[in-house]
Amino acid sequence: MASISNIGISEAQKRVEQTPSDLIVPPTATGTYQVDESVIEAFPVKGTTIVDALNYGESLWGKTAKVIVRLPGGDVQNYFLKVVTLGSTGRSMCEGEYESLKAIYQVSPDFVPRPFAWGRYRKPQPEIYFLLAEFRDVGDQPAEPVKLARRLAELHQKSKSPTGKFGFHFATCHAKIAQKVDSWESSWCTLFSNHLGHVMDLAKPILDWPEFDVVCRLTLEKVVPRLLLPLQSEGRVLKPCLVHGDCWDGNTAMDIRTGEAFVFDVCSFYGHNEYDTGNWRAPRHRLSNKAYIRSYKRNFPVSEPEEDWDARNLLYSLTFNIGNTIYIPGSSQRQVVYDDMTTLCRMFCAAELDQELEALREHGELDAEHATAGAKELRYEEEGSEEEEEEEEEAV
Repeated sequence: MASISNIGISEAQKRVEQTPSDLIVPPTATGTYQVDESVIEAFPVKGTTIVDALNYGESLWGKTAKVIVRLPGGDVQNYFLKVVTLGSTGRSMCEGEYESLKAIYQVSPDFVPRPFAWGRYRKPQPEIYFLLAEFRDVGDQPAEPVKLARRLAELHQKSKSPTGKFGFHFATCHAKIAQKVDSWESSWCTLFSNHLGHVMDLAKPILDWPEFDVVCRLTLEKVVPRLLLPLQSEGRVLKPCLVHGDCWDGNTAMDIRTGEAFVFDVCSFYGHNEYDTGNWRAPRHRLSNKAYIRSYKRNFPVSEPEEDWDARNLLYSLTFNIGNTIYIPGSSQRQVVYDDMTTLCRMFCAAELDQELEALREHGELDAEHATAGAKELRYEEEGSEEEEEEEEEAV
């Protein structure tokens, strides 16, 4: 099984993940949807009336709809409506996505649906929130490699942090997890440490696994500074880029009308541009096809130190995979993230890892099955020939 990184995929990931080969079925409009009065009041043009409202596609955390309206002048327009019933979490999700879309739309208006409003349903219980945005006709998913990479790199390059620092003015949500990115930091290492540490803290009581706690702590204390501090040392300057935050197959598509790539379901902040490619290494995603990362690198060169790119990519994948263990029912990422952190610790703090695991062993807390995970010699995969790479890109 291939990886966009030269660092081999763990045995656990090989067992539980396989790149899908079937096509993603485009969302369809079906049935009828009752639009709340609060949504009608949020329409950007006063006097707009509803022609029809239909269920549209699926959402893990709520309902989505296509709302067909008639403007006061007689023109017909379509809106996309997302409704989330998760109390205060739903509020953070809808407001965070609105703020993210707004930030991206200001830089690359064709790359995301235009956001119009977010708000709360009138009825007090249950606590329901909504997001209202431009309706875009979803075509092929994921978006085509060259076009997606070009547009994503363009967003990264053109965006400008309002403070010149890393972070965001709001704690946007990766699915149901409020990301700890709502501060402004001069150091990317600091912001990412806060973000990753927060996700780890949420996972620890759920996994209840002493070895997991060990590799989490060593990853934060040893691996993160080793890989991220050099990005801003020895005269290197790292630009805070506006990132999508959850760029995977299901959040990218080709626009049927324009034929261009666009993205949605965003949870943005200003970070290292390479963060957006961290989710591409997982074999369960079609974006793991090397055509995507090669196309992206052609548009946005790898940050220095270039030799750390593989390990940084593995590090950036952790927040997505740990999040997967928390909120996806039946997730198989538990062993995957443990192995990946163990791999990173073996690369950069092997002695400390052995010492910590030995301490657990002496106290009878070490699971023998997991103790050896990631301890094998790191496996590196050879890059394919240029002809193989071209064939792979043409196949996407």
